Amino acid sequence: MYVIIGLGNPGKEYENTRHNMGFKAIDALADKAGIEVRKSRFHSLLGQGRIAGEKVLLVKPQTYMNRSGIAARECAMYYDVPRENVIVIYDDIDLPVTAIRIRKSGGPGTHNGMKSVVQELGITDFPRIRIGVGAAKENEDLVNRVIGKVPKDEQALLRESAEKTADAIIDIIAAGIDNAMNKHNYTPPKKKKEVAETATESESDGK
Repeated sequence: MYVIIGLGNPGKEYENTRHNMGFKAIDALADKAGIEVRKSRFHSLLGQGRIAGEKVLLVKPQTYMNRSGIAARECAMYYDVPRENVIVIYDDIDLPVTAIRIRKSGGPGTHNGMKSVVQELGITDFPRIRIGVGAAKENEDLVNRVIGKVPKDEQALLRESAEKTADAIIDIIAAGIDNAMNKHNYTPPKKKKEVAETATESESDGK
């Protein structure tokens, strides 16, 4: 069995924010698998079903981001799944928009939701998928970046990332995490302006 946890904040005001990419990926996966995520238990909304012949539990913690680990721990302990079958999905401001990173293990970085998950589970060797939402722009407040209004064009890109993340999870279950990493890990190419700026910085460093 797999416990798949998407991190986010409950409530309409957070529904379409960058910080809710974990929820959006769970919704996309639920649609693809025909699973309803609406049962309330373990401080979460839950949905059970099968993907690629395996039992899955889809989890959207309702504890707010900073306490996401409570829901993760309760679900993982109740179903007693191997740590490699606990998959956590969350947004990452250190990755550009449309980037997707699958890893088998690692620390929580600066993400408060993942800090809570790692603290409550007491381990770091469980799979996670980071969805890029882009760093804060110059003079942009970090809090506003993750829970503020998202432009329509970027909303479309984030929806696409959620769909691709759902496909990645299906491949993790069907073909294994190594195959999924090779197939789905993605970084968008740098724009010409960014390439030029990087080259200029390199030339300056060499002087």
